[in-house]
Amino acid sequence: MSEKILVVDDEKEITDLISLYLRNENYTVHSFYDSLRAYEATQEEDFDLAILDVMMPKMDGFMLCQKIREQHNYPIIMLTAKEEEIDKITGLTLGADDYMTKPFRPLELLARVKAQLRRYKKYNAPASQEDSHIITQGGLMLNSLTHECTLDDEPLSLTPTEFTILYVLCQKKGQVISAEELFHAVWGEEYFSKSNNTITVHIRHIREKMNDSFEDPKYIKTVWGCGYKIEG
Repeated sequence: MSEKILVVDDEKEITDLISLYLRNENYTVHSFYDSLRAYEATQEEDFDLAILDVMMPKMDGFMLCQKIREQHNYPIIMLTAKEEEIDKITGLTLGADDYMTKPFRPLELLARVKAQLRRYKKYNAPASQEDSHIITQGGLMLNSLTHECTLDDEPLSLTPTEFTILYVLCQKKGQVISAEELFHAVWGEEYFSKSNNTITVHIRHIREKMNDSFEDPKYIKTVWGCGYKIEG
């Protein structure tokens, strides 16, 4: 069964172009030009990934992203016509996993869709009896097969990107991991200076969910000029 992808953009030409490329790769596409109708669809359908435009009437992409995150953990890719870093940071803070700035190359978007789906399926595979996929660190427990994460036996709701970052840090507990290493582990792409902001936002979001302070963190610690490490 092919993965189901939600595409939402009030610009019909863009929505139709994205949908065409996705269908050519045998994905099942549900496309909408209206964000409110798209939100209704998220209540009725189980999607594997969403592509959301930021600038839309009635309900913008940020709000739609936030509403999806209240119930679902599948990957979200934001499309923005602005180069401003604040728009990208806002999307990531609200739970988006990736973003692309318009105009974009459809083949690049397709590559990012495939990368996000690979990671999502990897961390949502059927449960296994093997404990080698379970990492424990202090009060943290992460299961890479079921995408479950708990902190002090309480469920921790993480996006696929947040889960990957935390899992990589726990795999190398006590070691300093640079922002470049984390970026490559999550996205598998070339690292640029601006990419550091992406990692910073996700780290901050993970800390907030863990109720871990920036000033005196219990788990994820910043090693200035070097990267991050996890302790617990």
